[in-house]
Amino acid sequence: SISRSESSQISLKFKISRDPDNAASDVRDRVSRARNKLPEDVEEPVIAKTEADAQPIIYLAFYSDRHDRMFISDYADRFVKDRLRNLDGVADVQILGERRPAMRLWLEPERLAAFQITPQDVENALRSQNVEIPAGRIESKAREFSVLSQTDLRTPEQFDNLIIKREGARFVRFRDIGRAEIAPKQTRGGARFMGQETVALGVVKQATANPLTVSEGVRGLLPSIASDVPEGMQVQVAYDSSVFIDRSITNVYETLGEAILLVVLVIFLFLRNLRATLIPLVTIPVSLVGTFMMMYVLGFSINTLTLLALVLAIGLVVDDSIVVLENIYRHVEEGLSPLRAAFQGSREIAFAVIAMSLTLAAVFAPMGFLEGRTGKLFTEFALTLAGAVLISGFTALTLSPMLCSLLLQAPTKRHSWFYNIIEYGLNGLNRGYRGSLRFALRHRIFTLLIGLAVAASTVALFRVLKSELTPVEDRGIVIVFALAPEGATPDYVGRWMLPMEPIFRQVPEVDRFFVGAGFPQTNQGIAFLGLQDWEERTRSQQTIVAELQPKIFGGIPGVMAFPLNPPSLGRSALSKPIEIVILTSGEYSELNTVVQSVMAEARQIPGLINMDTDLKLNKPQIEIQLARDKTAAVGAQVDAIGRILETLLGGRNVTTFKQNGKEYDVVVQVSDSARSSPTDITHIFVRGENGKMIPLSNLVTLQEGVAPRELNHFNQLRAAKITASLAPGVDQGAILDQLESIVREKMAPGMQIDFDGESREFKQSGAEVVFTFILALLFIYLVLAAQFESFVSPFIIMLSVPLSIAGGLAFLYMAGGSLNIYSQVGLITLIGLITKHGILIVEF
Repeated sequence: SISRSESSQISLKFKISRDPDNAASDVRDRVSRARNKLPEDVEEPVIAKTEADAQPIIYLAFYSDRHDRMFISDYADRFVKDRLRNLDGVADVQILGERRPAMRLWLEPERLAAFQITPQDVENALRSQNVEIPAGRIESKAREFSVLSQTDLRTPEQFDNLIIKREGARFVRFRDIGRAEIAPKQTRGGARFMGQETVALGVVKQATANPLTVSEGVRGLLPSIASDVPEGMQVQVAYDSSVFIDRSITNVYETLGEAILLVVLVIFLFLRNLRATLIPLVTIPVSLVGTFMMMYVLGFSINTLTLLALVLAIGLVVDDSIVVLENIYRHVEEGLSPLRAAFQGSREIAFAVIAMSLTLAAVFAPMGFLEGRTGKLFTEFALTLAGAVLISGFTALTLSPMLCSLLLQAPTKRHSWFYNIIEYGLNGLNRGYRGSLRFALRHRIFTLLIGLAVAASTVALFRVLKSELTPVEDRGIVIVFALAPEGATPDYVGRWMLPMEPIFRQVPEVDRFFVGAGFPQTNQGIAFLGLQDWEERTRSQQTIVAELQPKIFGGIPGVMAFPLNPPSLGRSALSKPIEIVILTSGEYSELNTVVQSVMAEARQIPGLINMDTDLKLNKPQIEIQLARDKTAAVGAQVDAIGRILETLLGGRNVTTFKQNGKEYDVVVQVSDSARSSPTDITHIFVRGENGKMIPLSNLVTLQEGVAPRELNHFNQLRAAKITASLAPGVDQGAILDQLESIVREKMAPGMQIDFDGESREFKQSGAEVVFTFILALLFIYLVLAAQFESFVSPFIIMLSVPLSIAGGLAFLYMAGGSLNIYSQVGLITLIGLITKHGILIVEF
């Protein structure tokens, strides 16, 4: 939970398998039970059902050189927001840089005192005179009239003429104690697009909605929105996170076609027979169509990971078909008829094909046990791949022999030069393999020692490889995060983010940039730099981030700013790879001491940047100490003093007014010039007994101090979260281990440590992947033991697994890769492939 001034927010994160509608219903039930424990004047709690870290996936920027932001905000709210919200899959539409119109009634404290009027008098006058009451109807025998009394106020002039009190024959009107105007309800924060002040509409998708569908709907509506905007106003897409998703899927489709082409080419080079090449070429689409049917039955979608599974499946589905085809073709070359060769060759290889298919499918079964976001992603991947393998095995033993009996012919005695060249190369490989095999059999102890050494190297390779949840991807977006001192205003943040814009323009790959000040927190800012399409630039997103780092970090004096690569796996752009939580049942002051000590030492860790904590006890605050004896002596009411301060300093929504058919708030507040300094509080007057006005300076003393910006709980314990970003190439796992060690060293007795966000998922996925490795090996052993009816033979086949893993890790290290969920899944897949080859050699 997060508790701030005037609001508190509780976030509940459910397991990904939990139905969100049922979960929301249960939450509403629990909240309704606790409602009577809240203070009476607290507004009704709002329960929102969103994704964890839900943020807009697309922003539309509205800007103009003729209209101010209040006009743009009003137009976007009245004519665009609901159109976007009505699109399928849209959960909410947020307005960034909003300047919502309101009737602002600015009070002057000195005039209030002069006329002996309090803000409550103004509020009472508004509630009694700014009303709209239907007066009924008038009926005659032939006609009927509805009667509406025009008693509401609609223009600043009418509010200026509002009668507050009567002094003899004279009326005291609002214009005597202040002024009325239509002005923005709040001016904190702002947004800029390509150097122009803008109002941005951010579209948040529903938890189960497809981001591509939502983005497509918004872009489909954009021409209509653009044609309807007033003259001089423009609208553009400022940010769209779905572009990367769409491009990724397109690239996978292209890779799918390239994989099919390469597979066919390799088959032709080895068989050198066009008829024989056609057989696996037919089995590929048949197996893929069968896999698509299985995905449809299971309710899977076409996404990056299921398409990746299909890319891998191409090599796997054709593998079984090639094994069957090659054995049948061998019999044809030996003189058997195609029909007889198909029958005999398939029967000889059938057991090996069945064993290979079942073993490879068994490897992917444990991925279904993965939980969380990682489990959800890779469950579809694993089941798609397992289904493709089983379907390909069935196709290899049915369709392939049938096609062989129809298409294969006895080979001619004379071969072309191309055939002879390939044959010579294959014979050379065969001789080399035979020679190495003879050497291994003659020097068994030496070979065994080499194998043990290679297998043992996996431990060292696991240690030297850096680990992370996911590798950094070139998503075509650079994020710049700015942090100002605690207590800084959004205007301050926006003023210091302006010098960044020329830096953004100097990067040739930057196509557009969008800057928000006062977001996500008051003293923070964020900028999104959209890069050119991947084909139009030669430098990667990571290279651009590295170039911007020295220019922005330390180059902007008023704020601490960092360029960052956006997170992967659909996480919010605001999430960070390091999120460590310290929990306690003690005081926040003690917790803060530990947090500051941890951060001071953690700043010495190389590669750790943008470190921050949500526990900050340094927000400037004015504490008003009320002299209760004096207050009682002059007859002033404590609750009246509190309401006056709330109205004058914070503003109060008293009533509403209508303009162009829409209702807007009427806000009573002291003018800006009368609340620019802490001492302005003492110029406020309150009413004592007999209506006498008492200066607040006689009843209160002001003390300047600090207070927490927000107070957080995690799993019902008081908590502080330390977050940080990582420099390019830094080992996420090593950093988390170092931080955890520092926290355990610094934290007091009774404190606990936990992780959140990406760090929590990294820790969980690491343990789950180890468990998946063990399960995969166990499943393979059980399947092989059942197939071979032996507990010894499976060990012979599985001995090659650690050797292959060592090779995979070695190449991963040489390529500068890391241990992440993608490479870990690749290693699990490697176990199945190596076991499959072992079965073929042992059995056939």
